[in-house]
Amino acid sequence: MHKSFTRVALALSLLGLAGVGHAQYPNKPVKAIISFTPGSSTDIVGRIVMQKVSDAWGQPIVVENRGGAGGSIAANAVAKAPADGYTLLIDSGAHVVTPWMYAALPYDTLKDFIDVVPLAIQPNVLVVPAGSPFKNVMDLVNAARANPGKINFASAGNGSGTHLNLEKFVAAAGIKVTHIPFKGTPEVLSALLANSVDAYWSPISATMGALSGGKIRALAVSSSKRSPVLPDLPTTGEAGVPNADSPLWFGIFAPAGTPPDVVAKISADVRKALALPDVRQKLVAGGNDVLDMSSDQFAKFVREEFDAYGKVIRGAGIKPQ
Repeated sequence: MHKSFTRVALALSLLGLAGVGHAQYPNKPVKAIISFTPGSSTDIVGRIVMQKVSDAWGQPIVVENRGGAGGSIAANAVAKAPADGYTLLIDSGAHVVTPWMYAALPYDTLKDFIDVVPLAIQPNVLVVPAGSPFKNVMDLVNAARANPGKINFASAGNGSGTHLNLEKFVAAAGIKVTHIPFKGTPEVLSALLANSVDAYWSPISATMGALSGGKIRALAVSSSKRSPVLPDLPTTGEAGVPNADSPLWFGIFAPAGTPPDVVAKISADVRKALALPDVRQKLVAGGNDVLDMSSDQFAKFVREEFDAYGKVIRGAGIKPQ
């Protein structure tokens, strides 16, 4: 009887210690792996938010960029990391696109991650070099119709949100273009400045500097309503190509098996950071709208996006690589 009581007491004690460990999360630095290169929209949004979360936690959040393969390099690293909340993934909508683009991903997008919390959503903006002959969307569309495959469009990688925006635009406009995938948005912008590519559906937050400096020209935004930071720029529908909307969203993911209380804390603290006036101001200045959802709501959103992009990719006849 005494031994039984001792075993029960010990078990309860260990459970209590485990609970304390989670309650104290984080008690050491957290790594946040970003799926695209420095200066990309995913990077910009992620760093703005995680800096505030780090301040609230009193712990460093070490940001690491692992761009390439439509975000799957970063996702694979996080999928294989310990499920303890100390390695997180900051990804864009590319997270639900890569499974349709790559035939043999080393992870399962829907099973190997917990959808922790969304961050923001923004339209892409169709940009061309400053000296481009295309002054508006229909100039570009008509040139592509007259010369199938001659106009080239860059993307931030196969399966990236910028690539899927391109596919939606091409399908809606009924044109054929040449797709040139890059590693990330900064690399594409360099190519645009060098007149090496004709056009790009770029995330607004990564493009504002080049736009304000007159180094590139914007033709339209990929949303159903105009952007507050570019109010004079038409939507694709207004510009003559309806049904090409393809906004870009960002969120935080953790390895499957991460303790629920840790997930809840990350979600709650990120949502608190997103509600701060200075964070909202920075995000809005970059063309973003804050996304506020619980983890359950975000998980539902992710699955809906997964299905929607699957239809776009199959409709475009894109075969997994």
